[in-house]
Amino acid sequence: MYKELTGKVAVITGGSKGIGTAIAKRFGEEKMSVVINYHTDRVGAEKAVAEIVKAGGKAVAVQADISSEEDADSLVNTAVKSFGGLDVWVNNAGMENSHPTKDLSLEDWNRVIGVNLTGVFLGTKAALNYFTEHGKKGNIINMSSVHERIPWPNFAHYAASKGGVKLFTETVAMEYAPQNIRVNAIGPGAINTPINAKKFSDPEQLKTTTGMVPMQRIGEPSEVADAAAFLVSDQASYITGVTLFVDGGMTLYPSFQGGRG
Repeated sequence: MYKELTGKVAVITGGSKGIGTAIAKRFGEEKMSVVINYHTDRVGAEKAVAEIVKAGGKAVAVQADISSEEDADSLVNTAVKSFGGLDVWVNNAGMENSHPTKDLSLEDWNRVIGVNLTGVFLGTKAALNYFTEHGKKGNIINMSSVHERIPWPNFAHYAASKGGVKLFTETVAMEYAPQNIRVNAIGPGAINTPINAKKFSDPEQLKTTTGMVPMQRIGEPSEVADAAAFLVSDQASYITGVTLFVDGGMTLYPSFQGGRG
């Protein structure tokens, strides 16, 4: 669909499952070369590589902890050594767990912030260093969430991390706009991913969740991946510093739908 993406090189953190794998496959369809980062799921990463190659792209899988600066830098080196450069960086890796705030341990707080926010910073920094050193008009996508806007009780650490991603994205976008480096975020809503599989297998929970979505359905990872492909394409060349919500309208205060209130 976007011919200018053919041959471009991307790094995707947390690419071994769910939205990360969907973006990887979508990039493969654009004949891109992709470095799939995984933390523990080597099998999933290898499956993602196979999906990319089948779709027409090139790929390698690399283990790295994205909350480590050294590991983030190593992903850039892998992209350069394997495919000759770097054009796109997708900070997709993320995690969540549920705790009432009064019971939230410092360990759990640091773990979620470390992956969801510090990992975004380190990945962005690694990509920016390469882009600026080589005069690249690169693209960075940060995976945010509807919860950069919607409060989420029992997930204070997660919501805080995504709120941080929002302003981090906007700030870095402004800082590097003069170099034509674009930085945007995607805010998924309720998406049919492995992390949500157990929840959506419960008919009552599924009904409750779809009731919070004006479009009355759960989204697919491929729909998020299509947004990612658009954002790194030339058709989005004048877009930077935004969060593109892929949420079926979840951020539109659905409790007011039909004129209620």
